[in-house]
Amino acid sequence: MTDRSPAAEFHAIKPVIGLTGGIGAGKSAVAQAFGQIGCAIIDSDRLAHEAIDEPINIAQLRNWWGDAILTTDGRVNRAAVGRIVFTDHAQLQRLNGLLHPVVLEKRKILVRKYQLQSQIQAIIMDTPLLLENGLQTECDAVVFVNASDSVRFSRVQAARGWNAEQLRAREKNQLSLDIKRKMAQYVIENDGDPSATLIQVRQTLDQILSRFKRLRISPETLH
Repeated sequence: MTDRSPAAEFHAIKPVIGLTGGIGAGKSAVAQAFGQIGCAIIDSDRLAHEAIDEPINIAQLRNWWGDAILTTDGRVNRAAVGRIVFTDHAQLQRLNGLLHPVVLEKRKILVRKYQLQSQIQAIIMDTPLLLENGLQTECDAVVFVNASDSVRFSRVQAARGWNAEQLRAREKNQLSLDIKRKMAQYVIENDGDPSATLIQVRQTLDQILSRFKRLRISPETLH
């Protein structure tokens, strides 16, 4: 645990667990498995989608990139934005600079909310580029979700229509899998058997909660 984690603000009531892994590893599926056993999930992709659809942000994106990034009903065409930012790192940074502060504030609000709900065991951060953006400092534990290259490619091909070249191009913007794995404290294998994944999720949560209880700061020690 780190002193900078959100849990520290609440005298370590419950741990915040970040998920990392390669594209197509199934981090969201693992997050949902944590949800099945009493954890709250913060889906940063969903928060970003909410942020990008706020009128003030739509206006800014339109100012940058024109009407081509809008749908016929005036919402943001995320596929069009994706084509811009994933081929131009400067534009990606520009987009992140717009959305990240909004998502950060939304995430903080949710962490505070979930910390106060007694039925929740832990808070799961399902956040793309968790390590790349330094968000492990908001977490009490990081879990690396692993899947074979063939499984990951099959998933992104089926879900997003990507070919192998598109997958590699997007992975160039991320830390290598080896680095991600080394930066995590726990690993969950997620090659396709949901029941096996759920067993690992239960075991991992038990380990994290046990360690967290041993290390957490009691309110009395803060006075």
